[in-house]
Amino acid sequence: MSSREKMLAAIRQAKPELQALPARIAFGEAPDDAVLQFKTVLQAIGATIVEVGTFEEVRAHVCESFPGFSNVAVTVPELTDLADFSLSVTDPHELEHINLAILPGAWGVAENGAIWLSEVQTGPHRVLPFITQHLALVLPVSRLLASMHQAYDRIRVDETGFGVFIAGPSKTADIEQSLVIGAHGARSLVVYLMDEPTSKS
Repeated sequence: MSSREKMLAAIRQAKPELQALPARIAFGEAPDDAVLQFKTVLQAIGATIVEVGTFEEVRAHVCESFPGFSNVAVTVPELTDLADFSLSVTDPHELEHINLAILPGAWGVAENGAIWLSEVQTGPHRVLPFITQHLALVLPVSRLLASMHQAYDRIRVDETGFGVFIAGPSKTADIEQSLVIGAHGARSLVVYLMDEPTSKS
């Protein structure tokens, strides 16, 4: 018997008995303070949270917060009247002039303030939430979850070609401990936390 065969035989002999997988751990639904936790975390990382009840309230806040903005892209069906930029362009480089993008959020996570987006929410250009100067997300309270465990139970990564969790505006302080806002994405994030569901996503 060669040394290789001896080694493999020793490994097989020392192999432990198969063990049953542990029972699947179930995580509960979002706690009563999920909204407060979600708001607290997002505000701490630089986002603005606006609680609304209707799309009219969203529209009014957008017009008040971004007066005179041009190059606005929208994928929320109920707010398409705010758009003056068509996403029918074929070259993503043409999106470089977008100042504001308004998108629906698919799921929100209270524990870390992350919001899940797939190509269903971003539309034909997955770069949209990153290339825009300012980002606004509309998220129904009913889509708020307590933890990432719950989020991964619900998202279906095999059904879309793209997905991302976004939390707060883009920023980094890696270089000389100097904070840069908008380093790799939007310079600001507004989350409209809505009491009624948005369009299906």
